[in-house]
Amino acid sequence: MVDGPVVTVRGEAYREVAPELARFTVTALARDREREPTLTRLAERAAAIRVLLDSYGPTIDRRETGELRVRPETRRSGERVVAWHGSVVTTVTVSDFTALGELMLRLADQDQVEVAGPWWSLRPDSPAYRQARHTAISDALQRAREYAEALGAQVTDLVELSDEGGTAQPMMARMAFDAGGVESGGTPELELDPQPQGVHAAVRARFTISRPVLS
Repeated sequence: MVDGPVVTVRGEAYREVAPELARFTVTALARDREREPTLTRLAERAAAIRVLLDSYGPTIDRRETGELRVRPETRRSGERVVAWHGSVVTTVTVSDFTALGELMLRLADQDQVEVAGPWWSLRPDSPAYRQARHTAISDALQRAREYAEALGAQVTDLVELSDEGGTAQPMMARMAFDAGGVESGGTPELELDPQPQGVHAAVRARFTISRPVLS
């Protein structure tokens, strides 16, 4: 049982922090009229991607082979196969952004390869989440004190504190090609500007306060 007046407040915090991870996908493609050559080319191109990724060693935090697809292309009428299509997707995650642009361009320079991304994010256990929650709690306490002060009272105790959830709001990077390298015959450069990640936290708190001075 709560003894005395109670004030209920909501505390919030929003901050923008630098991303900690960048993720992109690289897809090897193959197409031929016959199935066997399609599979052979797909395997060769996937192997070339693996070799290139291996060359970056510890720069890459994680890589995962995703969807593998091999499908026939048929004529509109009937089941006659006119070609075979194959693809295999690899998802790459890095936390060192210094070589990210170079890596993506080198992968995109491979034969019959698609590269998409990057998508920026925070680690699931990022300190940014904890800091935002702490700030939200401080905001709730400050609001409670302001309400109590307006009533000539003081906050005396915490009755209840609940987490109303929070979110990270990832943003896409702005990407730009440096054409100077191409014109001079050198390797093109890709500039990536990692965008800040918005972190939001919210709490609901109930505090007891001393008897208000209403006169």
